[in-house]
Amino acid sequence: MGLSCEWCGSEAKNGENNVYWELPDGTRAIQITEAPAVVCDTCGMEYQTDEVTKEIEDQLFLVDTKKIPKTLSYQELMALPRLLKRNYFDFSS
Repeated sequence: MGLSCEWCGSEAKNGENNVYWELPDGTRAIQITEAPAVVCDTCGMEYQTDEVTKEIEDQLFLVDTKKIPKTLSYQELMALPRLLKRNYFDFSS
């Protein structure tokens, strides 16, 4: 079974897009290019799944945000060295 658009319910596909994300400390926003996305040709929506959103937010929380450039790819973000092994403040799992 394929992906279903969360907005209109039509068939959607995996894709990539550029997103803007505020750093956890609120000092600035960055552009993340080539972020995994769900793309719907019917309604035009492009969005990140909850899983991708959590991956980005966790990574931004665990890296030295002062070393993050204004723009970087999703893969570059995920490859940044972490200051902690995991998000010890996430009690959802």
